[in-house]
Parts: sequence; C-alpha cells; structure tokens
Amino acid sequence: MKIVILDGYAMNPGDLSWNQLKTLGDIQLYDRTPIPKVADRIKDAEIVLTNKAVVHAEAIQEAVNLKYVGVMATGINVVDVEAAKEKGITVTNIPAYSTDSVAQLTFSLILEFANHVQAHAESVAQGNWVKSEDFSYLVAPQIELKGKTLALIGFGKIGQAVARIGLAFGMKVISSHHHPKRDATEGVTFVEEERCFREADFLSLHCPLNEDNKGFVNKERLNLMKSSGFIINTARGLLINEADLAETLNEEKISGAALDVLSTEPPSEDNPLLKAKNCKITPHIAWSTLEARTRLMSTVVDNIKHWQEGTAINVVG
Repeated sequence: MKIVILDGYAMNPGDLSWNQLKTLGDIQLYDRTPIPKVADRIKDAEIVLTNKAVVHAEAIQEAVNLKYVGVMATGINVVDVEAAKEKGITVTNIPAYSTDSVAQLTFSLILEFANHVQAHAESVAQGNWVKSEDFSYLVAPQIELKGKTLALIGFGKIGQAVARIGLAFGMKVISSHHHPKRDATEGVTFVEEERCFREADFLSLHCPLNEDNKGFVNKERLNLMKSSGFIINTARGLLINEADLAETLNEEKISGAALDVLSTEPPSEDNPLLKAKNCKITPHIAWSTLEARTRLMSTVVDNIKHWQEGTAINVVG
C-alpha cells in the first residue's frame, strides 16, 4: 500500500521517527509540496497524508488508486472533503492533540504583556542594570493577573484549558459560547459576545473558523474594548480583520495584540500587523511542542490502522 506524505517536515523536522508508519505501507515522503505538484505526487497513491498541503478536487479526481486522505492536523480545510466523499475516499483528522500546548502558548503571550520578561532581560544584557543607580527599575509596566478579566471567545477543549489556567491565576473568566449548559464550568461565567469585548483585560480567541465569523474581530468590536485591553489569537488568523486591528493598535485604542496565526502563512510583506504598534507575532508555533507532535504522529498511525482494519476513527465529512 503506497503512502504519500506531502509535507512531512511540518510535523517531523527530524526529531521524530517515521518507523511506525513504515509498517503500514511503502512511504514516499516529501518535506513540502506546492499546490501545482500535488496531483502528480498523489496520482498513484492509496493513502495520502497532509498537514497544510492542499489536496484539491482535481488532484482527488486524478488519483485513481486513492482510498484514504489523512489530515495530520485538526483543521480539514486543506482537503476538498466533498470531492473525496463523492469517490468514496475516507478523510480523517487529528482532534485535540495540541490542547495543552496551545493553552500554554496562550498564557505565554498573556504573561509577556503582563511582565515583559524579554524586554527586561535584554535591558540587563545591554548593561543597563549595571549602570543603574537603583536596585530595581522598569522598562515596561508590570501587571498582576489576579482579578483581571480573561474573556474567551469559544469554549471548546482549548478554551477550557485556558480557563483553568486563568482561574489558577485568580482571574475572572468569562466566555461567549454556543453551549453554556453543556459545558458549564465552575468559576466561568457565560456572557454575550459584546460583553466579552467590553469587559476583557485579555481577550483570547478559541473558536473554529467558519463563514459566519470570518473577520468578526473588526473595528466595530475592537472599539468596544478598554484602552488597556489586549487581544490574543492562537486560533485562526482569518477570525481577525487585520487592517482594522492594525489601525486600532496604531491609534492606541487598545494596548496590544499577540498573534500566533495570520490570515496567510507565511504572511506577505505588506501585512499591516507586521509593523503595527505593540503587536507581537509568533510563527504559528502553539501546536508544535515535541509532546504534541508525538501525539500527532501516534494518532496518524492509529487512524490508518483502524481504517485498514475496517473500523475507521476520526472520520470527517
């Protein structure tokens, strides 16, 4: 059984082993695959694995042996699921493998705004403490999280993990969520979306992207926020209208933004957020801890094993 991996480098830059996968078929591994090469590379594959390489309808139609597409991530927008369904091709994904890692980075970004550890460490390295007349000095304000309001848009597994950390810091946690009764959590108050924007000291996005919420973080909603508020996005870049956020930051209507995701990745040079005031951007790393990628690899293997045995799991569409 031929297994084609279209973009293996993202999941495994060299610190994991492909050996378990090799027991399930003959592997053809590509570090990266641009869209124009997808159809040719999968044309005789029975199993295709992808992280972000787009498996489009035309490629699916031309792949005469294709029976299974495994998305090595949670989001399935990189596969034309309807085209696969029409040909009887199974599509699977990997749910919940990076929950704790994403929650951890979310709070790393929050704590960076609260304590500015990097800025202070760099100041000391530059010799400023040695030259100081005082035993202590600040290069940026320090913020205590206890009592601050953490507002979560979305309260799935990642939102819930972030809430637990916020509660441990003594924060007031509120959330806008479609299923407040189902996911009732001690210490978390479910409120309307606008209230999240109005009351947040830190507003963090944890909702899936769909046609209804694309660009919903726009000028109108950002204008609801406190001037002292911060926005964090470790979910999907397209949830934010980037031009509106850049303008809001540059006019200092909010205090800052920290983003691990952007509308296009890698971003174009003219993305306005790259030069916006107090905008901290990381290159989509929240999912990528060794531990999360190890779980990811294990589930990729399990998904294929179950499918081969006729008991497919994590099937989408």
